[in-house]
Amino acid sequence: MNLPFFVYGTLRPGEINHDRFLRGRTAHEEPALLRGAVLYEGPGYPYAVEAPEGEVRGELVTSRPEAYAELLALLDRLEEYVPGDPRNLYDRVERPVVRQADGTAVRAWVYVAAPAVAARLRARGTRVGGGDWRGVR
Repeated sequence: MNLPFFVYGTLRPGEINHDRFLRGRTAHEEPALLRGAVLYEGPGYPYAVEAPEGEVRGELVTSRPEAYAELLALLDRLEEYVPGDPRNLYDRVERPVVRQADGTAVRAWVYVAAPAVAARLRARGTRVGGGDWRGVR
């Protein structure tokens, strides 16, 4: 099943990686919320860290069907995600995301901070108030 992607940092419209990775590969992009996560500042990009009380703002991105495999591989490479690798900075996980337009929930891929990174951020990271990385910059 080809899941959409929830993006919350440099892949959002107007950000540095949006055109580089998403232009021409998406069928639809819409505002959405990821509940059950909070946002932390990273070195030029954010990390979503799973936390029951949080909410992260971003976009739900649906790939063009013919571009899905390429887009998945590109995003895994961008996020330096390798399935099962303990050195991952991010893990790609399936989570419900809520469309802001109508409140419906959709299953999507989300890149969240890998466990070791999440633990460091919880201990001494800078949390992004409001869960919107655009407010940081």
